[in-house]
Amino acid sequence: MNDWPEGWSGDNRGRYGRGSGSAQPESARVMRQVRRGAPPPGPGPSAPPYGGGVPQQPSYVDGQGHGGDGYDSGYNTGQVYGSPGGHGPGQGRGGPGRPAPDWRRRIKWTAITVVTVLVVTTVGTYFWADSKLNREVDLSKVIERPEAGEGTNYLIVGSDSREGMTDDQKKDLHTGSAEGKRTDSMMILHTGDNGSTLISLPRDSDVEIPSFVGSDSGKTYPGTGRHTKLNAAYAEDGPELLVRTVEHNTGLRLDHYVEIGFAGFANIVDAVGGVEMDIPQDIKDKKSGADLKKGKQTLNGEEALAFVRTRYALAGSDLDRTKNQQKFLSALASQVATPSTVLNPFKLYPTMGAGLDSLIVDKDMGLFDLASMFWAMKSVSGGEGTSMNMPISGSVGGNLKWDDAKVKQLVQELKNDEKVTVSGK
Repeated sequence: MNDWPEGWSGDNRGRYGRGSGSAQPESARVMRQVRRGAPPPGPGPSAPPYGGGVPQQPSYVDGQGHGGDGYDSGYNTGQVYGSPGGHGPGQGRGGPGRPAPDWRRRIKWTAITVVTVLVVTTVGTYFWADSKLNREVDLSKVIERPEAGEGTNYLIVGSDSREGMTDDQKKDLHTGSAEGKRTDSMMILHTGDNGSTLISLPRDSDVEIPSFVGSDSGKTYPGTGRHTKLNAAYAEDGPELLVRTVEHNTGLRLDHYVEIGFAGFANIVDAVGGVEMDIPQDIKDKKSGADLKKGKQTLNGEEALAFVRTRYALAGSDLDRTKNQQKFLSALASQVATPSTVLNPFKLYPTMGAGLDSLIVDKDMGLFDLASMFWAMKSVSGGEGTSMNMPISGSVGGNLKWDDAKVKQLVQELKNDEKVTVSGK
Protein backbone atom coordinates (compact mmCIF):
# COMPACT_ATOMS: atom_id res chain seq x y z
CA MET A 1 0.00 0.00 0.00
CA ASN A 2 1.29 3.47 -0.92
CA ASP A 3 2.16 5.54 2.16
CA TRP A 4 2.37 8.81 0.22
CA PRO A 5 -0.52 11.24 -0.26
CA GLU A 6 -2.50 11.24 -3.35
CA GLY A 7 -0.51 12.37 -6.34
CA TRP A 8 2.78 11.39 -4.70
CA SER A 9 3.94 8.39 -6.59
CA GLY A 10 7.32 6.82 -6.63
CA ASP A 11 8.00 8.51 -9.95
CA ASN A 12 7.12 11.87 -8.52
CA ARG A 13 9.27 11.24 -5.50
CA GLY A 14 12.20 10.25 -7.56
CA ARG A 15 11.73 13.11 -10.00
CA TYR A 16 11.54 15.94 -7.46
CA GLY A 17 14.01 14.40 -5.08
CA ARG A 18 16.78 14.14 -7.64
CA GLY A 19 16.08 17.00 -10.00
CA SER A 20 13.71 16.95 -12.91
CA GLY A 21 13.09 18.40 -16.28
CA SER A 22 9.56 19.28 -15.27
CA ALA A 23 8.31 22.85 -15.80
CA GLN A 24 7.42 23.00 -12.14
CA PRO A 25 10.17 24.94 -10.30
CA GLU A 26 12.06 23.44 -7.44
CA SER A 27 10.63 26.01 -5.05
CA ALA A 28 7.16 24.75 -5.73
CA ARG A 29 7.70 21.48 -4.00
CA VAL A 30 5.07 20.55 -1.53
CA MET A 31 6.74 20.79 1.85
CA ARG A 32 5.51 20.24 5.30
CA GLN A 33 4.12 23.42 6.84
CA VAL A 34 5.06 24.07 10.38
CA ARG A 35 2.03 24.98 12.40
CA ARG A 36 2.53 26.99 15.55
CA GLY A 37 0.13 26.87 18.38
CA ALA A 38 -3.03 24.76 18.57
CA PRO A 39 -4.32 23.09 15.35
CA PRO A 40 -7.16 24.94 13.67
CA PRO A 41 -10.65 23.57 14.29
CA GLY A 42 -12.46 21.63 11.68
CA PRO A 43 -11.69 18.69 9.51
CA GLY A 44 -8.73 18.67 7.25
CA PRO A 45 -6.48 16.23 5.61
CA SER A 46 -4.46 14.31 8.09
CA ALA A 47 -0.74 14.07 7.76
CA PRO A 48 0.47 10.90 6.27
CA PRO A 49 1.78 8.38 8.68
CA TYR A 50 5.46 8.41 9.26
CA GLY A 51 7.28 5.65 7.64
CA GLY A 52 8.97 4.71 4.48
CA GLY A 53 12.33 5.72 5.78
CA VAL A 54 11.31 9.35 6.49
CA PRO A 55 12.56 10.40 9.94
CA GLN A 56 10.04 11.57 12.43
CA GLN A 57 10.04 15.39 12.84
CA PRO A 58 9.74 17.05 16.24
CA SER A 59 6.34 18.19 17.32
CA TYR A 60 5.81 21.97 17.85
CA VAL A 61 3.20 22.17 20.51
CA ASP A 62 3.94 25.21 22.67
CA GLY A 63 3.57 27.91 20.01
CA GLN A 64 7.15 28.97 20.48
CA GLY A 65 9.00 26.37 18.51
CA HIS A 66 9.66 24.13 21.51
CA GLY A 67 8.71 20.57 21.46
CA GLY A 68 8.36 18.08 24.15
CA ASP A 69 11.85 16.71 23.54
CA GLY A 70 13.51 20.07 24.33
CA TYR A 71 14.41 20.89 20.74
CA ASP A 72 14.67 24.63 20.05
CA SER A 73 14.65 25.84 16.46
CA GLY A 74 15.57 29.47 17.35
CA TYR A 75 12.80 30.84 15.11
CA ASN A 76 10.18 33.39 16.10
CA THR A 77 11.38 33.81 19.68
CA GLY A 78 12.43 37.48 19.47
CA GLN A 79 16.05 36.44 19.65
CA VAL A 80 18.74 37.87 17.37
CA TYR A 81 21.72 35.59 16.98
CA GLY A 82 20.75 33.93 20.19
CA SER A 83 20.67 37.12 22.33
CA PRO A 84 17.79 37.36 24.76
CA GLY A 85 15.29 40.12 24.46
CA GLY A 86 16.24 41.16 20.93
CA HIS A 87 19.49 42.85 21.98
CA GLY A 88 22.68 42.64 19.95
CA PRO A 89 25.68 40.66 21.09
CA GLY A 90 27.16 41.86 24.35
CA GLN A 91 24.28 44.30 24.99
CA GLY A 92 21.92 42.22 27.00
CA ARG A 93 20.99 42.82 30.56
CA GLY A 94 23.46 40.24 31.70
CA GLY A 95 26.23 41.19 29.18
CA PRO A 96 29.35 43.25 29.91
CA GLY A 97 29.11 47.11 29.77
CA ARG A 98 31.39 49.64 27.96
CA PRO A 99 34.94 49.48 29.37
CA ALA A 100 35.99 52.36 31.66
CA PRO A 101 38.34 54.94 30.04
CA ASP A 102 42.04 54.50 30.71
CA TRP A 103 42.76 57.91 32.28
CA ARG A 104 46.39 57.17 32.95
CA ARG A 105 46.98 56.47 29.27
CA ARG A 106 45.08 59.60 28.24
CA ILE A 107 47.02 61.81 30.66
CA LYS A 108 50.30 60.29 29.50
CA TRP A 109 49.67 61.01 25.81
CA THR A 110 48.27 64.47 26.55
CA ALA A 111 51.43 65.32 28.49
CA ILE A 112 53.64 63.99 25.69
CA THR A 113 51.73 66.07 23.13
CA VAL A 114 51.96 69.27 25.21
CA VAL A 115 55.69 68.79 25.85
CA THR A 116 56.34 68.12 22.17
CA VAL A 117 54.47 71.27 21.11
CA LEU A 118 56.36 73.36 23.70
CA VAL A 119 59.73 71.98 22.61
CA VAL A 120 59.03 72.56 18.91
CA THR A 121 57.74 76.10 19.60
CA THR A 122 60.70 76.95 21.83
CA VAL A 123 63.27 75.66 19.35
CA GLY A 124 61.54 77.44 16.47
CA THR A 125 61.37 80.70 18.42
CA TYR A 126 65.04 80.44 19.36
CA PHE A 127 66.23 80.07 15.77
CA TRP A 128 63.83 82.78 14.57
CA ALA A 129 65.07 85.22 17.21
CA ASP A 130 68.72 84.27 16.73
CA SER A 131 68.47 84.97 13.00
CA LYS A 132 67.25 88.53 13.67
CA LEU A 133 70.29 89.62 15.69
CA ASN A 134 72.49 92.09 13.78
CA ARG A 135 75.99 90.84 14.66
CA GLU A 136 77.95 93.67 13.07
CA VAL A 137 80.63 94.49 15.65
CA ASP A 138 83.88 92.52 15.50
CA LEU A 139 85.68 92.78 18.83
CA SER A 140 88.59 90.74 17.44
CA LYS A 141 89.69 93.96 15.70
CA VAL A 142 90.25 95.62 19.08
CA ILE A 143 93.96 95.58 19.97
CA GLU A 144 95.91 95.57 23.25
CA ARG A 145 92.99 94.39 25.33
CA PRO A 146 93.07 94.06 29.14
CA GLU A 147 92.98 90.63 30.74
CA ALA A 148 89.54 89.21 31.41
CA GLY A 149 88.24 89.24 34.97
CA GLU A 150 85.39 87.51 36.77
CA GLY A 151 81.79 88.01 35.66
CA THR A 152 80.61 89.53 32.36
CA ASN A 153 80.84 93.13 31.18
CA TYR A 154 78.51 94.65 28.57
CA LEU A 155 78.96 98.02 26.89
CA ILE A 156 75.44 99.30 26.20
CA VAL A 157 75.22 102.18 23.75
CA GLY A 158 72.28 104.33 22.70
CA SER A 159 73.05 105.98 19.37
CA ASP A 160 71.33 108.84 17.59
CA SER A 161 71.15 106.81 14.41
CA ARG A 162 68.22 107.84 12.22
CA GLU A 163 68.70 104.96 9.79
CA GLY A 164 65.42 103.72 8.31
CA MET A 165 63.37 106.60 9.73
CA THR A 166 60.96 108.53 7.53
CA ASP A 167 60.78 112.33 7.57
CA ASP A 168 57.53 112.13 9.55
CA GLN A 169 59.16 109.90 12.16
CA LYS A 170 62.11 112.26 12.50
CA LYS A 171 59.67 115.10 13.03
CA ASP A 172 57.50 113.22 15.53
CA LEU A 173 60.50 112.00 17.53
CA HIS A 174 62.31 115.36 17.36
CA THR A 175 65.51 113.69 16.19
CA GLY A 176 66.55 116.18 13.53
CA SER A 177 68.14 115.04 10.28
CA ALA A 178 71.86 114.95 11.05
CA GLU A 179 73.83 112.50 8.93
CA GLY A 180 75.78 109.63 10.43
CA LYS A 181 75.35 108.60 14.05
CA ARG A 182 76.78 109.49 17.44
CA THR A 183 76.47 108.02 20.91
CA ASP A 184 73.74 109.57 23.01
CA SER A 185 74.37 107.33 26.02
CA MET A 186 76.97 104.76 27.13
CA MET A 187 76.83 102.36 30.06
CA ILE A 188 78.85 99.47 31.42
CA LEU A 189 76.74 96.65 32.89
CA HIS A 190 78.61 94.14 35.04
CA THR A 191 76.93 90.86 35.96
CA GLY A 192 78.31 88.33 38.43
CA ASP A 193 77.81 86.46 41.68
CA ASN A 194 77.66 89.63 43.78
CA GLY A 195 74.82 91.31 41.96
CA SER A 196 74.74 93.60 38.95
CA THR A 197 76.28 97.03 38.59
CA LEU A 198 75.18 99.59 35.99
CA ILE A 199 77.68 102.43 35.41
CA SER A 200 76.92 105.39 33.15
CA LEU A 201 79.76 106.92 31.15
CA PRO A 202 78.94 110.59 30.46
CA ARG A 203 79.33 111.42 26.79
CA ASP A 204 81.42 114.48 27.73
CA SER A 205 83.94 112.39 29.67
CA ASP A 206 87.54 113.42 29.01
CA VAL A 207 89.40 110.40 27.58
CA GLU A 208 92.59 109.62 25.67
CA ILE A 209 92.25 108.13 22.18
CA PRO A 210 94.77 105.27 22.07
CA SER A 211 96.39 103.57 19.09
CA PHE A 212 93.88 101.46 17.16
CA VAL A 213 93.28 99.52 13.95
CA GLY A 214 90.68 101.01 11.62
CA SER A 215 87.54 98.87 11.55
CA ASP A 216 87.17 99.26 7.77
CA SER A 217 90.64 100.14 6.51
CA GLY A 218 92.59 97.73 8.72
CA LYS A 219 95.24 100.43 9.02
CA THR A 220 96.97 100.99 12.35
CA TYR A 221 96.64 104.50 13.80
CA PRO A 222 99.25 105.15 16.52
CA GLY A 223 98.20 106.95 19.67
CA THR A 224 99.34 110.52 20.11
CA GLY A 225 98.09 111.21 23.63
CA ARG A 226 95.18 113.14 22.18
CA HIS A 227 92.32 113.82 24.62
CA THR A 228 88.73 114.39 23.57
CA LYS A 229 85.15 113.65 24.58
CA LEU A 230 84.23 109.99 24.86
CA ASN A 231 81.49 110.14 22.24
CA ALA A 232 84.03 111.41 19.69
CA ALA A 233 85.65 107.95 19.63
CA TYR A 234 82.45 106.43 18.28
CA ALA A 235 82.03 109.21 15.73
CA GLU A 236 85.61 108.72 14.55
CA ASP A 237 85.68 104.97 13.89
CA GLY A 238 82.55 103.35 15.27
CA PRO A 239 81.97 100.69 17.93
CA GLU A 240 85.41 99.06 17.74
CA LEU A 241 87.24 102.30 18.56
CA LEU A 242 84.74 103.10 21.31
CA VAL A 243 85.42 99.71 22.94
CA ARG A 244 89.16 100.22 22.54
CA THR A 245 88.94 103.69 24.14
CA VAL A 246 86.84 102.55 27.13
CA GLU A 247 89.13 99.58 27.79
CA HIS A 248 92.27 101.75 27.50
CA ASN A 249 90.97 104.42 29.92
CA THR A 250 89.49 102.02 32.48
CA GLY A 251 91.58 98.84 32.26
CA LEU A 252 88.33 96.79 32.23
CA ARG A 253 87.83 94.20 29.50
CA LEU A 254 84.43 94.39 27.76
CA ASP A 255 82.92 91.05 26.79
CA HIS A 256 79.93 92.19 24.73
CA TYR A 257 78.65 95.21 22.85
CA VAL A 258 74.96 96.19 22.46
CA GLU A 259 73.67 99.24 20.56
CA ILE A 260 70.20 100.57 19.83
CA GLY A 261 69.10 103.55 17.74
CA PHE A 262 66.31 106.10 18.14
CA ALA A 263 63.65 104.27 16.12
CA GLY A 264 64.35 100.88 17.67
CA PHE A 265 64.13 102.31 21.18
CA ALA A 266 60.74 103.88 20.55
CA ASN A 267 59.43 100.73 18.83
CA ILE A 268 60.35 98.50 21.77
CA VAL A 269 58.56 100.80 24.22
CA ASP A 270 55.42 100.83 22.09
CA ALA A 271 55.57 97.03 21.61
CA VAL A 272 55.38 96.41 25.38
CA GLY A 273 52.50 98.85 25.71
CA GLY A 274 54.50 101.66 27.30
CA VAL A 275 56.67 101.88 30.41
CA GLU A 276 55.53 103.30 33.74
CA MET A 277 57.87 105.92 35.19
CA ASP A 278 57.83 108.23 38.17
CA ILE A 279 58.97 111.56 36.73
CA PRO A 280 60.77 113.49 39.48
CA GLN A 281 59.94 116.96 38.09
CA ASP A 282 58.13 118.75 35.32
CA ILE A 283 60.23 118.51 32.15
CA LYS A 284 59.87 120.74 29.11
CA ASP A 285 62.64 120.63 26.52
CA LYS A 286 62.16 121.89 22.96
CA LYS A 287 65.27 120.12 21.63
CA SER A 288 64.24 116.64 22.81
CA GLY A 289 60.50 117.33 22.51
CA ALA A 290 59.88 116.42 26.15
CA ASP A 291 56.75 117.89 27.75
CA LEU A 292 56.18 115.79 30.85
CA LYS A 293 54.51 116.44 34.20
CA LYS A 294 55.82 115.31 37.56
CA GLY A 295 54.47 112.03 38.92
CA LYS A 296 53.76 108.44 37.86
CA GLN A 297 52.71 107.93 34.26
CA THR A 298 53.07 105.49 31.39
CA LEU A 299 55.36 106.76 28.64
CA ASN A 300 54.87 105.70 25.02
CA GLY A 301 57.76 105.39 22.59
CA GLU A 302 57.86 109.06 21.61
CA GLU A 303 57.64 110.31 25.21
CA ALA A 304 60.23 107.79 26.42
CA LEU A 305 62.77 108.81 23.78
CA ALA A 306 62.28 112.48 24.67
CA PHE A 307 62.72 111.67 28.37
CA VAL A 308 66.04 109.81 28.01
CA ARG A 309 67.45 112.46 25.63
CA THR A 310 66.61 115.49 27.76
CA ARG A 311 69.55 117.29 29.39
CA TYR A 312 69.09 121.03 28.86
CA ALA A 313 66.06 121.12 31.14
CA LEU A 314 67.95 119.37 33.97
CA ALA A 315 70.10 121.10 36.57
CA GLY A 316 72.89 118.52 36.32
CA SER A 317 72.74 118.42 32.52
CA ASP A 318 74.43 115.25 31.22
CA LEU A 319 74.95 113.73 34.68
CA ASP A 320 71.23 114.01 35.48
CA ARG A 321 70.39 112.67 32.05
CA THR A 322 72.48 109.53 32.61
CA LYS A 323 70.56 108.89 35.84
CA ASN A 324 67.26 109.15 33.98
CA GLN A 325 68.58 106.81 31.30
CA GLN A 326 69.53 104.22 33.90
CA LYS A 327 66.14 104.42 35.55
CA PHE A 328 64.27 104.10 32.31
CA LEU A 329 66.33 101.23 30.85
CA SER A 330 65.95 99.28 34.09
CA ALA A 331 62.18 99.91 34.07
CA LEU A 332 61.99 98.85 30.40
CA ALA A 333 63.88 95.62 31.11
CA SER A 334 61.56 94.95 34.04
CA GLN A 335 58.51 95.53 31.84
CA VAL A 336 59.80 93.20 29.11
CA ALA A 337 60.47 90.43 31.66
CA THR A 338 56.97 90.46 33.20
CA PRO A 339 54.71 87.38 32.77
CA SER A 340 52.16 89.55 30.93
CA THR A 341 54.77 90.00 28.19
CA VAL A 342 56.72 86.73 28.28
CA LEU A 343 53.62 84.48 28.44
CA ASN A 344 51.57 86.46 25.92
CA PRO A 345 52.64 85.56 22.36
CA PHE A 346 50.67 88.51 20.95
CA LYS A 347 52.93 90.84 22.97
CA LEU A 348 56.13 88.77 23.20
CA TYR A 349 56.74 88.30 19.48
CA PRO A 350 56.16 91.95 18.49
CA THR A 351 58.43 93.01 21.36
CA MET A 352 61.16 90.58 20.37
CA GLY A 353 60.78 91.54 16.71
CA ALA A 354 61.00 95.27 17.44
CA GLY A 355 63.97 94.84 19.76
CA LEU A 356 66.03 92.33 17.83
CA ASP A 357 65.55 94.14 14.52
CA SER A 358 66.99 97.34 15.97
CA LEU A 359 69.83 95.93 18.08
CA ILE A 360 73.42 95.87 16.86
CA VAL A 361 75.62 93.44 18.79
CA ASP A 362 79.06 91.85 18.62
CA LYS A 363 79.66 88.68 16.66
CA ASP A 364 79.94 86.52 19.79
CA MET A 365 76.67 87.72 21.32
CA GLY A 366 74.05 84.99 21.74
CA LEU A 367 70.42 85.07 22.83
CA PHE A 368 71.32 83.73 26.26
CA ASP A 369 73.84 86.54 26.70
CA LEU A 370 71.16 89.05 25.70
CA ALA A 371 68.64 87.50 28.09
CA SER A 372 71.22 87.60 30.90
CA MET A 373 71.77 91.30 30.21
CA PHE A 374 68.04 92.07 30.45
CA TRP A 375 67.61 90.09 33.68
CA ALA A 376 70.59 91.90 35.20
CA MET A 377 69.11 95.28 34.28
CA LYS A 378 65.81 94.20 35.79
CA SER A 379 67.57 93.27 39.03
CA VAL A 380 69.08 96.76 39.16
CA SER A 381 65.62 98.33 38.95
CA GLY A 382 64.40 95.92 41.63
CA GLY A 383 66.98 97.10 44.11
CA GLU A 384 69.14 93.96 43.88
CA GLY A 385 71.96 95.77 42.06
CA THR A 386 73.82 99.07 41.96
CA SER A 387 73.45 101.98 39.54
CA MET A 388 75.91 104.86 39.45
CA ASN A 389 77.82 107.33 37.30
CA MET A 390 81.52 106.97 36.64
CA PRO A 391 83.19 108.85 39.55
CA ILE A 392 83.94 112.46 38.52
CA SER A 393 86.55 114.70 40.11
CA GLY A 394 85.94 117.88 38.13
CA SER A 395 86.28 119.21 34.60
CA VAL A 396 89.08 119.98 32.19
CA GLY A 397 88.68 121.97 28.98
CA GLY A 398 84.91 121.72 29.29
CA ASN A 399 85.03 117.91 29.61
CA LEU A 400 84.26 115.83 32.70
CA LYS A 401 87.37 114.48 34.40
CA TRP A 402 87.15 111.04 35.99
CA ASP A 403 88.38 110.49 39.53
CA ASP A 404 91.40 108.27 38.79
CA ALA A 405 91.69 106.76 42.27
CA LYS A 406 88.01 105.83 42.51
CA VAL A 407 87.94 104.53 38.95
CA LYS A 408 90.90 102.27 39.70
CA GLN A 409 89.21 100.88 42.82
CA LEU A 410 85.91 100.42 40.99
CA VAL A 411 87.54 98.53 38.14
CA GLN A 412 89.43 96.29 40.57
CA GLU A 413 86.19 95.38 42.37
CA LEU A 414 84.48 94.60 39.06
CA LYS A 415 87.40 92.45 37.86
CA ASN A 416 87.29 90.41 41.06
CA ASP A 417 83.46 90.32 40.95
CA GLU A 418 83.33 91.86 44.41
CA LYS A 419 80.56 93.98 45.88
CA VAL A 420 81.01 97.54 44.62
CA THR A 421 81.77 100.01 47.39
CA VAL A 422 82.71 103.00 45.24
CA SER A 423 80.04 105.62 44.62
CA GLY A 424 79.65 108.09 41.80
CA LYS A 425 77.50 111.19 41.41
